[in-house]
Amino acid sequence: MAADDPVALAEIEMYGDLMIAAAATSRSKLPLDRIDTILRVERDPNRPRVPQQRVSDEDVPDA
Repeated sequence: MAADDPVALAEIEMYGDLMIAAAATSRSKLPLDRIDTILRVERDPNRPRVPQQRVSDEDVPDA
């Protein structure tokens, strides 16, 4: 059953958290740092915010 998928349930919960935060803000957009906090994302200041497009499977970014 799809409701037993823990990854899907976590994604739905995070989406709900984003929707609640967006509805509660007085701004037209949520700040990127607030989105990162909601999604529990830590950013490396030395790497770009926008993911680079991969051309092939061999073009994997450094971890």
